[in-house]
Amino acid sequence: MTMVEQPLTRRTVAGYAIGSLGTGGFSTLPGLVLIYYMTDTLGIAAIAAGLLVTAAKVWDVIIDPIIGAKSDYSLAVTGSRRRLMVLGGLLLPLFFFLTFAVPAGMGPGLAGVWVLLAFMATATAFSLFQVPYIALPAELTSSYDQRTRLLTVRVVVLSLAILLFGAGGPALRSLGGDNEPVGYLLMAAVAGVLIGFFMLLSSRVAPQGIQRRGKYGQLGASSQSGSIASNYRDGFAALKRSPAFRSLLFCFALQGLATGSMLAGAQYVATWVLKNESAVTILFIALIGPALLFAPLWRLLAGRIGKERSFNYASIMFGLAALAMVGLLAAPGEWIYLPVALAGAGYAGMQSLPMSMLPDVISHDGQKHGEGSAGIFGGVWTAGETTGMALGATVLTAVLAASGYVQSVAGETAAQSPAATNGIILSFSLVPALLVVASLLVFRRYPLRQQDIDAGQNISTTPRREGTS
Repeated sequence: MTMVEQPLTRRTVAGYAIGSLGTGGFSTLPGLVLIYYMTDTLGIAAIAAGLLVTAAKVWDVIIDPIIGAKSDYSLAVTGSRRRLMVLGGLLLPLFFFLTFAVPAGMGPGLAGVWVLLAFMATATAFSLFQVPYIALPAELTSSYDQRTRLLTVRVVVLSLAILLFGAGGPALRSLGGDNEPVGYLLMAAVAGVLIGFFMLLSSRVAPQGIQRRGKYGQLGASSQSGSIASNYRDGFAALKRSPAFRSLLFCFALQGLATGSMLAGAQYVATWVLKNESAVTILFIALIGPALLFAPLWRLLAGRIGKERSFNYASIMFGLAALAMVGLLAAPGEWIYLPVALAGAGYAGMQSLPMSMLPDVISHDGQKHGEGSAGIFGGVWTAGETTGMALGATVLTAVLAASGYVQSVAGETAAQSPAATNGIILSFSLVPALLVVASLLVFRRYPLRQQDIDAGQNISTTPRREGTS
């Protein structure tokens, strides 16, 4: 007989969700300002800036499955995933600051190398936290509905993080006045400390004393977590054996590509389309206000018609809103805030619903193949999500380069051609809309429904003890 699991406590939900103030901050701020920092402050060509960010993200993709395996091993031998999460929270502020601390007078070539190495280190620190963080919902509750609740609250907090860092980061940067490098340093210092603080705070929710009988749970504490090659084999094995995981991951990566392109293009739209660099703050407010309102509504809708159908509706809303912004080609203006608001409403569902389906996928796999692989799934998921977001910035820079965008250094202002402005608009509208269409075609293969998850929850569970230190 299936045991009815107790609802998650408010403390657990809040403790998990607050981590998204850190993950959302890191996902938002570099995506918003890093390319712009390189092209309009360091004088790095747009295509080169895009390749540098992509190279750093490729490194992230390489290490995520390894970190996932280490997280599973840490869980098996210590009973918790907390150790890696704490390490990531401690290291990230330093490396994030160094990313924007390019020494004065350094040429574009060396400056690009500096940013690449520092951002690679930052991405590594972030993954140390993010990969086990993604794995936690499958261990915090086995309930289909409770996971939706947990991830809905997380997305509300994630939306707040986007607003806080998306609007607050440029505001901090502006405090540097005409001295752009100083403004970026101030922004990086404050944002890095806040991101690290929220990560450390959320790491306390990681359960302790969990007993697993998966791959590593059968080994002694002196055993090793496997070679790097075996870590990748485990990741590919998870993809191969779980059609639900493949469909959900590839769909989410394509949508990450769409939102990454829009995020990276927001500052360019504000500066060159709306002719007001500070308008990026208003763009983020227009995006986040509806997202905060609609995240709970998507949860209610999912409870009535299912996560899968609700996710389709959210994605369609986002895609149509993005497509509407093609109108900027003919009539640039403040009307853009309306479709941005509609995109924000859809974005809330595009984030919360797949993230609540991921622990369902992990649980379903555990029923068939044994527990203990949530970290592997989390590592592959983070790699896919990172790839999508990174390539979104690459798509933007490719369009900028093809349309003739002119880079500049701090203190200079370059004039942009109509073709360059049109390239910015298309990367912010038509490109994301087409990517969302492609993601929905992929998602059609997602096979799981609530009855598939509930049918497997027929083994009594025991309460898990949360850490308090």
